[in-house]
Amino acid sequence: MLKISIIIPVYNASAFLENAVTSALQLEEVKEILLIEDQSTDNSLEICRKLASENVTIKLFQHSDQGNHGASASRNLGLEKASQDFIAFLDADDYYLPNRFEAEKNLFQNSTIEGVFGAIGTEFLSEKGKKEFEEKFKNVALTTLKKRCEGKEIFRGLIGLDPTIGTFFHLNSLTIRRKSLEKNKLKFNENLRVHQDSDFITKLAYHCFLKSGIINKAIAIRGVHDDNRITKIKLYSEKYNERQFLLWNSLFEWSANLDLSKEEQNIFYLNKNSFQLSTESGLKKGFHLLNVFLKNPSILKTKYRFTYLQR
Repeated sequence: MLKISIIIPVYNASAFLENAVTSALQLEEVKEILLIEDQSTDNSLEICRKLASENVTIKLFQHSDQGNHGASASRNLGLEKASQDFIAFLDADDYYLPNRFEAEKNLFQNSTIEGVFGAIGTEFLSEKGKKEFEEKFKNVALTTLKKRCEGKEIFRGLIGLDPTIGTFFHLNSLTIRRKSLEKNKLKFNENLRVHQDSDFITKLAYHCFLKSGIINKAIAIRGVHDDNRITKIKLYSEKYNERQFLLWNSLFEWSANLDLSKEEQNIFYLNKNSFQLSTESGLKKGFHLLNVFLKNPSILKTKYRFTYLQR
C-alpha cells in the first residue's frame, strides 16, 4: 500500500479547512496530514489545533518565527517535515475525491515512475468567484493536460513546445516520490508569490520521470470563491506581465546549466526577455531589445513581441 504525506498550506481558510482535511483522511493511503499554518488572521490556527488534537494523523506546524511567509515557504516546510514515501499537496480551500490515488496504486508499482498527476474539477462557492474565474479561463470543467503522456514529453508540453499536450496540471493532482524530490533537491521558489506551482512542476518534469494518471475526470476539486488569488490577477496587465517575468526569469536562471536542446533553450530565453521588455520603456527598452535581437531575432516574431499576451 502507498504511504502518503499530504501537505496543506493554511492561510485564512477557516471556512474550508475541515472539509479539505476530511477529504484526505478518508483515503487509506494517507498516513500523514501536515497543516502548515502561515499566520492567518482568521481562526484557522484554532481549527488546526482542534483537528490535530483529534487525530494523530494530523500534524500542525508553523514557521519558526510564527510569521507569514507565503505558500512556497509553507510547502517547503511541509517537505522538510514529511516522513512518508510519497508526497501529495492539497490547498486548504480544495478537497480530494475518493478516486484521488486510484491510478497511483498501479503506476507506482513501476519503480521508474517518480510522479503521477491527474485532473481536477471546479466547484463554484460564490457567484462573484464564478464570474471572475470564467472571465479568465475557457475550460472550467477540468484542469488537466490534453492527452496521456510521460517523461520528457511532459516537460516539452509544459514549456509550450508541444501544443497537443497542454501547459499546466494542478498541484492538487500531483503525487511524487519523496526520495526523488530529495535526490534532485527540488523545492518551491520562495521569491515567487504567484506562479510558484508552475515553476515547481516545470522543474519537476525535467528532473523526474512523470506519468499521467486519470486525466479524463476529476480526482480533486478546486473551490472557487471571492478570495481566490488566481481570480484577482488581471490578465494582459502590467502587473501580470511582471509576475510572468519573475516566473520565466526563475526558469531561465535554473535552465542555464541544463543539457537542453537549442529549441528548449530558446523558449526560456525568449519568454524571459519578452516579459521583461513588456515591463520596460524608453531607451532602456530600446537597448534591451537591440541586444536581444542581435542574439535571437525571433524576439520580433508575433509570439514574442514584447509579450505575446498583449492584445
